[in-house]
Amino acid sequence: MTMPRTYTRYAREAVTLLGEQIRLGRKQRRWTEKNLAERAGISRATLQKIENGDMGCAVGLVFEVAALVGVTLFDHDTPALARHTDHTRDKIALLPQRIKTGGEAVFDDF
Repeated sequence: MTMPRTYTRYAREAVTLLGEQIRLGRKQRRWTEKNLAERAGISRATLQKIENGDMGCAVGLVFEVAALVGVTLFDHDTPALARHTDHTRDKIALLPQRIKTGGEAVFDDF
C-alpha cells in the first residue's frame, strides 16, 4: 500500500494560485474549458484539475496551459530565460557531483 503524498502549505498555495491565474487568463480570452483543452491537447477533465490546483498534474501540462493563456511563470523573453538556465547550469557545474552522506548532523528541530 502506498502512502499518500504530503505537500508543504507553500506548494499547495502556489499551485492553487497558478490554477486560478490560468482560469483568469482563460476567461479573459473568453475561451471555454473545452476550447483551451483542445488547444493544449488535453482533456477537459485534466484542465479542470489544473485550474483547481490538483497537485498530481504533470508540470509540463501545467506550464503549457499557462503559456497558452499568457500566465508568465519566468521571463517571457526566451533569450533571458535561456540565460537564466545557462547561469543555473554553470552554478550546478561548480558543485560536487556527489553528495556525501554522513558527516555533519543536520539540526532541523525548530
